[in-house]
Amino acid sequence: MKQPLAYVHPAAKIAPSVVIDPFVTIDANVEIGEGTRICSNVTILEGARIGRNCTIFPGAVIGAIPQDLKFRGEDTLAIIGDNTTIRECVTVNRGTAARGRTSVGNNCLIMAYSHVAHDCAVGDNVIISNATQLAGEVVVDSFAVIGGGTLVHQFCHIGPHVMIQGGALVNKDIPPYVKAAREPISYAGINSIGQLQQRHHTRHSGNLPLPVPVRTQRQRCRGTHRSRTARHQGAR
Repeated sequence: MKQPLAYVHPAAKIAPSVVIDPFVTIDANVEIGEGTRICSNVTILEGARIGRNCTIFPGAVIGAIPQDLKFRGEDTLAIIGDNTTIRECVTVNRGTAARGRTSVGNNCLIMAYSHVAHDCAVGDNVIISNATQLAGEVVVDSFAVIGGGTLVHQFCHIGPHVMIQGGALVNKDIPPYVKAAREPISYAGINSIGQLQQRHHTRHSGNLPLPVPVRTQRQRCRGTHRSRTARHQGAR
């Protein structure tokens, strides 16, 4: 459904069930999948590819040219996966010749005022909190959670199931399953919740046994210790 106050280029490929609110601008060479809603004052520029059942909130800009001096006007893409939510005033820029595309995966939440720069690759089920800034060619693997106001230096790689403290300055790669915090950014523990999520996924997808959580193992050990102590006291 298209509002008469929205501008949609005739060459844009918009699925019939897409909802387009007033004052939206959609350029040529744009594709938007079924069930997606584009809220008021969103700008979607050439090269954007938006999946199914997404919601893009007011003020967001998808597909603007990169803020990179090596960009020479080449045809590149800004890709948003299915079931992803883009909140207010988020910017997702197109790629450059380096990679050719900027991509955000499925089931992601990109919160207000965040920036995803050229050639970034954001995986599935990623949460990027308010005002986080990803510089060029950053990789964020699936299930990562980035706290609000985080700055990520170009070329950094954030592993799967990582959790990063809000306000962090990330200037190095973060390995999988790690909680990262402090200044300078450093190891702050294991993201055990992320580990359990991955084990649950592996169990159901690969039919492998689910490892017993550490807390449950400790409880069993304590119970065994108590029973042995009781038998020992009874023997006396």
